[in-house]
Amino acid sequence: MISEKTSADARWLAETLAWTEDVAREAGALLRDWIDRIETRSLKRKRELVTEADQQSDDLILGRLRDRFPDHSVVTEESGERATGSPFHWWIDPLDGTNSFAHGHPHFSVSMALEESGKGIVLGVVYDPMRDECFAAARGSGATLNGKPVRVSGIGTLAECLAATGFPYDREPDNENNLAEFNAMIMAIQGIRRGGSAALDLCYVAAGRIDAYWELKLNPWDVAAGGLIAGEAGGVVTNIGSRQWDHRVHHIAASNGLVHQEMLQVLAATE
Repeated sequence: MISEKTSADARWLAETLAWTEDVAREAGALLRDWIDRIETRSLKRKRELVTEADQQSDDLILGRLRDRFPDHSVVTEESGERATGSPFHWWIDPLDGTNSFAHGHPHFSVSMALEESGKGIVLGVVYDPMRDECFAAARGSGATLNGKPVRVSGIGTLAECLAATGFPYDREPDNENNLAEFNAMIMAIQGIRRGGSAALDLCYVAAGRIDAYWELKLNPWDVAAGGLIAGEAGGVVTNIGSRQWDHRVHHIAASNGLVHQEMLQVLAATE
């Protein structure tokens, strides 16, 4: 028999997920309104742009979180960390894919994830405002796209896979630039895409639009929501060279599960 506490926890999580979807859609609408009128672009570092829209989306999401969950800890890409000692910890990317956005390329997203101490990531939402696609998942409840269940693909071999990846901004300092991995994978797969939003790449694994994805030098806010969504859609998500996934580790591999080990073997051969 399900305990009252367990039932209440599940109800709270479902309500929080629905609220998170609403906030992500609100931030996404703001970004959609901004895309054709960006005037100021600044560089955080070489190749990494930031715009007025990043900060406005960040401000909107932080405001909503302060109103509803004032005691929760929050980390956002733009504002850094607000630590409260709460067992609940939000990972927020108010605009994942800023370089695409700043150039008017319509492939970017809002990513929001909630981590609970001892349980890991318990909910995730990724919203694509240009396609009006909201990917969402709560731990143990499956993944959805605009409220309808999604599932990973059934492709069984790497040679038949459509894969995705990305490259770090700081490509010069060392060999951790994904070039060796890219060269190995492109020879092993059917095709590859480079979208520019890690969160959407992971959601595309969840929806069966791509079969495998890997990337290096990522941050927790890039992958926390999408990683949960891919896993809840039946996929396998790990760190590269591992059987486990920790969103704080800066590299990730995700797939439909059927090709995961084969992908990891190809990536391991580049070391």
